[in-house]
Amino acid sequence: MTDHPATGADIIRAFVKTLPPSPGVYRMIDAAGEVMYVGKARNLKARVTNYTRPEALETRLQRMIASTATMEVVRTETESEALLLEANLIKRLKPRFNVALRDDKSFPYILIATDQEAPEILLHRGTRRRPGHYFGPFASAGAVRRTITSLQKAFLLRSCTASFYASRTRPCLLHQIKRCAGPCTREIELDDYRKLVDEAVEFLSGKSKSVHAHVSAEMNEAAENLDFERAASLRDRLSALAMIQSNGDVTSHSVEEADVFAVAQEGGQFCVQVFFFRAFQNWGNHAFRPRADASLSETAVLDAFLGQFYEGRTPPRQVLISHELTEPELMSEALSLRAGRKVTILAPQRGEKKDLVQYALNNAREALGRQLAESSTNRTLLEGVAEKFGLEEAPRRIEVYDNSHIMGTNAIGAFIVAGEEGFSKKHYRTFNIKSTELTPGDDFGMMREVLTRRFSRLANESPEDSEDEDTGMPDWPDVVFIDGGQGQLNAVLGVIGEMHLPRDVTFIGIAKGEERDAGNETFFVPGRPGFKLPHRDPVLYYVQRLRDEAHRFAIGTHRARRKKDTIKNPLDEIDGIGPARKRALLQHFGSAKAVGRASLADLAAIPGISGQMAQLVYDHFNRGD
Repeated sequence: MTDHPATGADIIRAFVKTLPPSPGVYRMIDAAGEVMYVGKARNLKARVTNYTRPEALETRLQRMIASTATMEVVRTETESEALLLEANLIKRLKPRFNVALRDDKSFPYILIATDQEAPEILLHRGTRRRPGHYFGPFASAGAVRRTITSLQKAFLLRSCTASFYASRTRPCLLHQIKRCAGPCTREIELDDYRKLVDEAVEFLSGKSKSVHAHVSAEMNEAAENLDFERAASLRDRLSALAMIQSNGDVTSHSVEEADVFAVAQEGGQFCVQVFFFRAFQNWGNHAFRPRADASLSETAVLDAFLGQFYEGRTPPRQVLISHELTEPELMSEALSLRAGRKVTILAPQRGEKKDLVQYALNNAREALGRQLAESSTNRTLLEGVAEKFGLEEAPRRIEVYDNSHIMGTNAIGAFIVAGEEGFSKKHYRTFNIKSTELTPGDDFGMMREVLTRRFSRLANESPEDSEDEDTGMPDWPDVVFIDGGQGQLNAVLGVIGEMHLPRDVTFIGIAKGEERDAGNETFFVPGRPGFKLPHRDPVLYYVQRLRDEAHRFAIGTHRARRKKDTIKNPLDEIDGIGPARKRALLQHFGSAKAVGRASLADLAAIPGISGQMAQLVYDHFNRGD
């Protein structure tokens, strides 16, 4: 009698026997050792037992069970802890059968830092290590910068760095245009400046009416005392306050602090819109497109999305949602545990909260509609690329390369990436040209270096079928467009041929017309004579757009590098000169040029600069002597 190989269900049945009837998290792992699914349970034994009868489950889960080679379990004290651990593992491991939060961006905050004598207002991302008051999140850095500008006009808070503040001997331009009170040179006493800071904190904490009333009363008092200059200044502050309060196309009278989530589904894809309401104001929104199986319900997607969204983020006091969760009390308990205070989750049925959720839902549906329309258009164009250039199927990833330099200086190589979702800016890359043997302006030499570095790394690090887990974009390009004619293409193919790549990539040359005018390009594909595409051909326009985007990206990166080199401080080139010593030198001498003219004795006399360090600085500026 022959033994039948164990199925996934058999493996799970054997595993269930060892499971406790307690809360925890389980992981289902395939034969390659990849985690396919992470789940949480109030009762591990009862939950995993469900997988031993795959015939009663949906097709997606049957595929998952059939691929299961082993399982792992972590016990937790409570189901809430299990929910938080599940979210953490899904976000870190990105199992293919879970709903995965893609584009997990870090949202910016406004920080009023209190670790200096005169608190500073600034944009902040990341860990909250610096002491101060944090307000947010905001949907974009642009929204933060606009709000900070308005807050500076309303409360005259400084936004300069500590070194700039410490080195001032007279007020800067921001004081002149009435966006800073000038605490650096004591245009305002520190006690009075801190009162402005307290007002700003109150305003951002939702007490805008009391702040408005206080400033208004001060303005009236100044007018009665015939102090018209102060009254005019306070009037300008009131105007700035009104501008901040009027920002946004939707505001709230009853919701002081909440995140609003709405999920929409169409064509097997999902979109989750998140709106941030703080201090009764809309601080912006962001559209997420989670990776989820088309068979899942909107409720299931929102359930999984919420846990992952708040992994690493502090939830507000209230979360408003478009669909009732499967276990709202459990999610509320888990988020309260993360926040260290009570967090309420509500799917409102009436009133202003219902209107806010409906507004978010309309935005989710519109964003999803736009995405589907763009995807359909891009899919048609990619099919056109396959037809025009003789490919077996529509490419999933196209790369376009370009170089940028001025007479060989600050040379940059770059490529952009496009696919079914349009331009994939996450995958754009730049290369600083490192070769010292290139003739200045040798474009082909630069292209050879870029292609060699790009495809050597790809061959060493990425299997043929590997994909980006967040976007689904393949790591390997199907098509590569390069700038040049048949000779350039042949040279590129020679370079690539020497590398013996594990998979085929189609390289296509684009030669500009004699007048270098768009629409007159000649295309070169291996095995075919050069050809042109008809004028007004959508594929021609599409390739031109790809090439222009590559040119824009390369030029922009080149300019940024050139600017950085132009404004580089000579002190940055000296080993051992960090920010503190650099600040001490600049504060004493006023500029790097003056440091270069200083004598050895003058340098050694500065506090914090040892005799050895003074010699290093002196030698750096006097190499010719």
